[in-house]
Amino acid sequence: MRKIRVLVNIVAVFTLFFLYLPLLAVAFFSVNNTKYGLVWKGFTLDWYIKLFHNELILQAAWNTLVLAVVSTIVSTLLGTVLAIGMDRFPWPRRMNTVLDMILHIPVIIPDIIFAAAMVVAFGFLRLLSSMFEPGLINMIIAHITFQTAFVALIVRSRLVSIGKDVEEAARDLHADTPYLLRRVLLPLLTPGIVAGAMLAFTLSLDDFIISFFTAGPDSVTLPLYIFAAVRRTVTPQIHALSTIVLLVTVIMVIGMERFTRNVQVN
Repeated sequence: MRKIRVLVNIVAVFTLFFLYLPLLAVAFFSVNNTKYGLVWKGFTLDWYIKLFHNELILQAAWNTLVLAVVSTIVSTLLGTVLAIGMDRFPWPRRMNTVLDMILHIPVIIPDIIFAAAMVVAFGFLRLLSSMFEPGLINMIIAHITFQTAFVALIVRSRLVSIGKDVEEAARDLHADTPYLLRRVLLPLLTPGIVAGAMLAFTLSLDDFIISFFTAGPDSVTLPLYIFAAVRRTVTPQIHALSTIVLLVTVIMVIGMERFTRNVQVN
């Protein structure tokens, strides 16, 4: 038993090392005082300074932030309402199975298929209005479409863990539906809603395929910019940009974990 435990620990450490070594290498080369090569030439922050003076990167960062924030807010609202409606409304068993299957389709379907479907859908919509030309609006709609399913699944799992006893007790105390939602259900769902929103935000932040199929010439995001840049060469500015995105993601994960822990304790 002890040998098995040691073996499991070794495999776990090796797996973590394998996963995080490339990320640490990117951060390492982002402060390396050389533009090309893998030899250490000294510490520098020049690549970060040049990064914040690059208009193309700043514009791509702004597009990425707008896309992620707007799509996250809308998908969180829609996903929360969808989860409550699916779990708390007395659907027939067969209908509930169908709805559950439909909810899982955007999660399990390959991104390339989903992106191609978005292209076809926006092609039909452009026949009705010119506002659906490739650009930021199309990207926001496409991101909302697949983010909503992820949020709904997370919030619905939280609903299942909560159960219906608390709601039934509130009904016994003559709580109406608005009061039940505002003072009972939504506070209990807060950790799930926050977790779903954070997942939706990170999915939008690093999405490439769907953004690539729906983007316009003035709506380049950071993943699209990095893809175009590395096709020429990988510069230290790309390393610096990747490191900043990594740090933002880590900070978000730590903040979500602390927030969820505090909510559960309270």
